[in-house]
Amino acid sequence: QVQLVESGGGLVQAGGSLRLSCVGSGSTFSIIGIGWYRQAPGKQRELVAHISSGSNTNYADSVKGRFTISRDNAKNTVYLQMNSLKPEDTAVYYCNKATWIGRTTIITSAWGQGTQVTVSS
Repeated sequence: QVQLVESGGGLVQAGGSLRLSCVGSGSTFSIIGIGWYRQAPGKQRELVAHISSGSNTNYADSVKGRFTISRDNAKNTVYLQMNSLKPEDTAVYYCNKATWIGRTTIITSAWGQGTQVTVSS
């Protein structure tokens, strides 16, 4: 069973960048898809980006061209590079094991604590 821990959040000005990390435990990390999600206050959690075991990627329309998801299986880590950040990107960001099924994902694992990203205007 792979367990995931998010880190890298913080406070940044609009237009700035952050890189989030999702570090996994266990020997099966390389064969699972990973999704990054976010939840803003008063809103539902939403998919931000997904990377498959074969490194195919998908993005929410709101972050295309600004965010990049990548993985380093040697480090059991999936990254989310976030550039040109906007105040509306403010949210708690979570990663989770996820299977892409076309425009959305299936999640079967519990959520972690996430990492807070705050973008000031």
